[in-house]
Amino acid sequence: MAPFGMVTGTAAVPVRYRSTALPADVLDGWRALAAGDPGGSWFSTPEWALAWWETLGTEEGTGEITVWREPDGRVSAVVPLLRTWRRLHPRAPLAVPCLTVLGSGPGAADHCGFTVAPERRAEVAAWLGRRARRATLLLADLDPEQGGVLPAGAVEIDRTPCPRADLTAGPDALGSRRFRSNLRRYGRKLAAEGVTFRWVAPAVEDDELTERTALLHTVLELHRQRRAALGLATSFDAARAPLHLRLLERAAATGRGEGPAFLVAERAGEVIGVLYGFRWQDTFAYYQIGWDQTWAPLRLGTAVIAAAIRAAADQGLTTFDFLRGTEPYKYRFDAVDREDVSWLVPHGLSGALLGLKYRAKAARRG
Repeated sequence: MAPFGMVTGTAAVPVRYRSTALPADVLDGWRALAAGDPGGSWFSTPEWALAWWETLGTEEGTGEITVWREPDGRVSAVVPLLRTWRRLHPRAPLAVPCLTVLGSGPGAADHCGFTVAPERRAEVAAWLGRRARRATLLLADLDPEQGGVLPAGAVEIDRTPCPRADLTAGPDALGSRRFRSNLRRYGRKLAAEGVTFRWVAPAVEDDELTERTALLHTVLELHRQRRAALGLATSFDAARAPLHLRLLERAAATGRGEGPAFLVAERAGEVIGVLYGFRWQDTFAYYQIGWDQTWAPLRLGTAVIAAAIRAAADQGLTTFDFLRGTEPYKYRFDAVDREDVSWLVPHGLSGALLGLKYRAKAARRG
């Protein structure tokens, strides 16, 4: 694999694809480029973008993926875009057209953006600028290192904290002394009740999909039950199952051992808790959790997260990414915010209205 940013020749040739049927060498080149990007994430891989397009994209708008290839055939930039509509208010039917990052929005992707070698960023930024002359660009939840591909006129409209914990010192170094003591105490109580934990790695073969498919449905149901008990709604429901089932399939097909993984809590052969997320490079991104509320007095939810952190560290991963949200429990594990940034490149009336929407949102928060 060529080092990230190594570009030969002087001209890269952009090719636009309007379906998920990308050539195999393009997919391999995209994966290699994403793997070498220090600011990349699972949400920048072809597995996420294409699974999202296949399951949610047709309902949301019209997708396209533009790929820059060097004279020697190597992929040096990938820009997935979606032509869609965005509501101006959740309870109002009025929506305006825009271009956004394909794979963002529904499905709750974080660290979105484009995979671009450093030497091609100025070229891609200029290309996006030309697109913005005809349509508003709404680039939501971009990784903070995406600044180099932003076209002129981009305006910051929002920031989303995404806490992450550094695992390099080991899981036993995370949190206060009192918090670690409480984890051990409740861990002993759960063990006395016969509760065990196990890690289920990303599938690398199709015959491993059966168990992981069952676990996906279990975490969806346990999550639904827990949210209902709290009187809360959720977007991680049966309507999102096709996306995550396709992610399981696409990740297994690569045979790379990356993608959807699970931390499972069991008692007497029954699954009572599941944490679901994505292993990619040196990071585990914690996506969602579900657990039996009857175990709340023994802090089962916190114990599942702690077990997932330990499993990630045991595998040599260096970052546990809690993704978006500032729930207090994340900071008990010494998580530190890394902020995704949303940008608007306005064009015409749609740009003016979207700009007004986000300024009003900022005013309400402030």
